Amino acid sequence: MRKPTGPFTLSRRSLVAAAAVAPLASPGVLRGQTAGEVIVRTPGGVYDDVMRRHVYDPFTKETGIRVQPVAATVARLLAMFRANNVELDLIDTGDGPLVTLERMGALAPIAYDQWHWTRPDDIVREVRHEYRCANFIYATVLAYNRESFPNGTHPKSWAEFWDGAKFPGPRMLADMASGQPNLEFALIADGVSKDQLYPLDIDRAFRSLSRVKPHIRKFWDTGALSAQMLSDKEVVLGSVWNGRVQTIIDRGAPLGIEWNQHMIQTQALAVFKGARNGANAQKLIDFMLRPESQAGYARELIYGPTNVKAFDLLPADQLARMPGSPNSRESGFFNNVPWWEDNRDRVNRAWSRWILG
Repeated sequence: MRKPTGPFTLSRRSLVAAAAVAPLASPGVLRGQTAGEVIVRTPGGVYDDVMRRHVYDPFTKETGIRVQPVAATVARLLAMFRANNVELDLIDTGDGPLVTLERMGALAPIAYDQWHWTRPDDIVREVRHEYRCANFIYATVLAYNRESFPNGTHPKSWAEFWDGAKFPGPRMLADMASGQPNLEFALIADGVSKDQLYPLDIDRAFRSLSRVKPHIRKFWDTGALSAQMLSDKEVVLGSVWNGRVQTIIDRGAPLGIEWNQHMIQTQALAVFKGARNGANAQKLIDFMLRPESQAGYARELIYGPTNVKAFDLLPADQLARMPGSPNSRESGFFNNVPWWEDNRDRVNRAWSRWILG
């Protein structure tokens, strides 16, 4: 079973493989719903704490609607839908599982025409869809050790990252088990422009990966491992989620981020079709995406807002390290989630052959 595909993402393979054995609900957790609440699937942990401060409690204070966060696997979401027993209202997770649920007919359209806290046109166009809307942006970036590459001597493109002679040192890239290997970076290193990446040429990407493979110390399968390898100087270059590396930079690690050619990815919101508190879920999406809410949780999560007005509420030093800003969208590119959902099994088979070759 593959690992999550982002900092707070659920596994699509879990969705398909484990649904048959997933319980519909933990006893007593989702009972007693009223018109004055909304049940939200969240990743749990620190994420819940941040959202409680900047979204859930302010939303309850303003509307009287109580927000109940519940951790749930993708398998559980699928089991609910198949059993016609939807016990969650709002889903907060990575784009990939939401695309899968959308294609199953499990999601209700986002009620953009009913918003009053947020202007739909203020949401970045690339992340605003009929059945899902992103609530924050993260990125996979090129990170480097500043002691190994002082004074701006680090690679400034994926082509330079691939050049082990000019930029020596052990490297890391993402494993298939992380959610997806870095095929986009392999193609960019091979000369494909950012706007011509999709559909990905899988064979060409793996040929490019073969050239850099001798310099790869390890392919990482979790964000925690990627950050640990950089922190321990097991590698001096690597692809990594921006929030993971920024956290250890803030703790004093001598690392840097090269934002050129980064891949922009999203966490998104969707409402279950037939949800008992669907109207409240739609209101919570509207409230969660307003500039004030987004600026608050973006500061703490070290990820970028999707409402362009939120950037006006953030200090310059924070903007410089957040994906999703106008400068970020110019230097980066958006991950094509539907392509990956269509081709994940094919890539997985190719990866299995290649990694053992």
